[in-house]
Amino acid sequence: MRFEVDAILFDIDGTLVDSTGAVVRSWEAWSAAWGIDPAEVLRVCHGRRSEDTVAEFLPSDQRAAAVAELERLELADLGDVTALPATRDLLSALPEGRWAAVTSGSRALMRARLAAAGLPVPDVLVAAEDVRLGKPDPQGYLQAARALGFDVRRCLVVEDAPAGLEAGRAAGAHVLAVATSHSAQDLCAADAVVPDLGACSVEATASGLMISTAVGPRADPVL
Repeated sequence: MRFEVDAILFDIDGTLVDSTGAVVRSWEAWSAAWGIDPAEVLRVCHGRRSEDTVAEFLPSDQRAAAVAELERLELADLGDVTALPATRDLLSALPEGRWAAVTSGSRALMRARLAAAGLPVPDVLVAAEDVRLGKPDPQGYLQAARALGFDVRRCLVVEDAPAGLEAGRAAGAHVLAVATSHSAQDLCAADAVVPDLGACSVEATASGLMISTAVGPRADPVL
């Protein structure tokens, strides 16, 4: 499948970097400290802002301290954060000003994870604190497209989690899923699903970008 777009809007955790071990360890430690079943937390936390997950388990007067504690745990756990396959090559093939990152994590944490993985920090990085509503709300992707100066309908969102796919869809973008943290069946809202970015190639064209995938569409083709 091919996407002809102006820019690519990437999620970070599970899309550009493999931080699964750190995410699980941090949430498990956090859950133990707050007396919450970690399985219940891990069931709902992926692809969402920490503050939105915390709000499901704690009263409002405890949330700020709980989010700060989780951030401390995550910033201290970067040892096995790595770039996912082919990520460096794909990012290096993108012209300046043609990509952004939209994340449910904080700016400090995402910069730290990108650095740990040896990946560049994009000029446009929309983090948890930059939006009023997190994924699955489309606010982050709409903001990133505006910052790059492109119509979001001419952008490709790349995500690994259902909440992010829903956000990309709601924004009006084309949507590509990488099955790094969820099964392909869980990612059926995408236009196409690939195992990781190694199944993609990108070419700069006179009108923008051409992204080709080695795996077929999961929905109606978007060209």
